[in-house]
Amino acid sequence: MLFDLKEYENKKVHFIGIGGVSMSGLAAILLNNQVKVTGSDFKESKNTEKLKERGAIIFYGHHKENITDQDIVVYTAAIREDNEELKEARAKGIKTYDRAEFLGHLIKNFTNSIAVTGTHGKTSTTSMLSAISLADEKDPTILVGANLPLIGGNYRIGDSDFFITEACEYKASFMQFPGKVALILNVEADHLDYYRDLQHILDTFKEYITVMPKGGTVVANADDPNMDYILQDAEVEVLTFGIHKGRLKAENIQFDEMGRASFDVVLEGILLLPIHLKVPGEFNIYNALGAIGASLSSGISMEGIKKGLEGYEGVDKRFQHLYTKNGIIVLDDYAHHPGEIKNALDTVLKMKHNKIHVVFQSHTYTRTKALFQEFSECFDDMDTLLLLPIFAAREPDTGLVSSEELGDAIRARKTVKTINVKEFDEAARHLKEVAEPGDIILTMGAGESVKVAEALEPLLLD
Repeated sequence: MLFDLKEYENKKVHFIGIGGVSMSGLAAILLNNQVKVTGSDFKESKNTEKLKERGAIIFYGHHKENITDQDIVVYTAAIREDNEELKEARAKGIKTYDRAEFLGHLIKNFTNSIAVTGTHGKTSTTSMLSAISLADEKDPTILVGANLPLIGGNYRIGDSDFFITEACEYKASFMQFPGKVALILNVEADHLDYYRDLQHILDTFKEYITVMPKGGTVVANADDPNMDYILQDAEVEVLTFGIHKGRLKAENIQFDEMGRASFDVVLEGILLLPIHLKVPGEFNIYNALGAIGASLSSGISMEGIKKGLEGYEGVDKRFQHLYTKNGIIVLDDYAHHPGEIKNALDTVLKMKHNKIHVVFQSHTYTRTKALFQEFSECFDDMDTLLLLPIFAAREPDTGLVSSEELGDAIRARKTVKTINVKEFDEAARHLKEVAEPGDIILTMGAGESVKVAEALEPLLLD
C-alpha cells in the first residue's frame, strides 16, 4: 500500500496518542496536505497545542465516542489492544495501523528519504542531517525524537521530496519504514524486553537491509564490531565510515578544552573537507561521519555539509548545556544504556574540570536487570554518583531489580562515591553541598533526572 497524500485530501485520519514525538509529526504532515486530522491524548501538551493551531481536533482522554466517521485510525505501540478507541474503530470496520506501519506507507510519498537507526545517536544524527539539508536548501520534512531548536520543535514540514526520520529498532518497528538511505550508527544489546539476545538484534538489522527500496544505500559504522555480520550479504550499495576503518574516515582529530572535535573528512584517501564541531565528544565525530555519508548518498553538496555541520549547536537532552552558575557547569544527557553513558562520560572527562558529579536515573527494570553488570562498571572515573530510583516507563515494579541494588554493586567496586537518593530535591541539596567552582554536574537518563538540575539552579549563587 502507498498512503497517497493526494488521494486522502479532505479525508479524516485519527491518531490515538497524537501528542507523542513521532505521532505529532505524522499528524502535522497530513494537515499540511489538506488531510483532516483528529486525535486523542491523556493530557494537553505543546505538541497538541501546535496541532490544534494547524487545524486538528484534539480530544483529551481515550473514549470510544471519539471514533465517528474517520477513514483511518493510527495508534502508537504503547496503546493496548483493549483501548476503547482502537476497539471501536475495528468494530466500525475502520482501517487501523500502528505508527510504524503507517509511517512506512507515508514515507513512500518521498523519493529521497533518509532513515537513521542504531542503538545510540539517532536523535543527534537526525538533527545533524536536518542542519545539513536545511543549509543546502533541500526544504526537508523532518521527524526527530526530541526538541530541536533549529526547527522549533520535533518536526518540520517541508515542500520537497526530502524526508529525514529516526528509525527506532524497538519491537523491530524500523522494518516497516526503510529509507532510500539507511544510516546504521551502531548495534548493541538493548530492548531485551523484546529481543531474545544480541544475536536476535543482529539478525533483525541484517533483515532490515533486505527490505530497503531498490537502488538504496546503506551507510554503516565500520568501527562497530557487529557491522561485518550485518553487512555481509547486503545487496545494496554500502558506504562505510569510521575513525579506524571505513571508506569515509575522520583523520587528524583534535579536541579543544570543551571537548569539541576538529578533523579532516577523507573519502578513500582523498580529503573532502575539514570540519570543526560545536558539539563535544568522540561519539559526535561518528554521528557527524554518518550524517556526512548519508548526505553524500542523497546528493547534498559539500558546501551544505560543511555549513550545516559547523553551524549545528545540538538538540535538547543530548549533552545539553543547561546553565553555568557559581562557576559550576550543569549539563543534561539522555544516556540510558551503558554504551551511551560511557560515551557521555568520556566526553565530560575531555572538558576542563575539577570534579565531576553525575546524577543517574536508570530507565526500565528490564534494561537495568539485563545490563546490570555493564551499568555497575560505567562510573569508575567520576567523583560523585547520585542514583535516583529506576524510571519505570511502561513497566510495573515486580521487584526484579532496584536502584539500591545497583548502588551496592557500584559501591563494592570502591571507585566512585555513590549515594542513593529518593527525591530530586534531596539530590539537589547534596550537590549544593559538594559542588564547587570549576566542577561539572551531569544529569543523565531518559526519565526525569533533569529535574535535579532544575531544583539545583535556585540553590546556586549567580
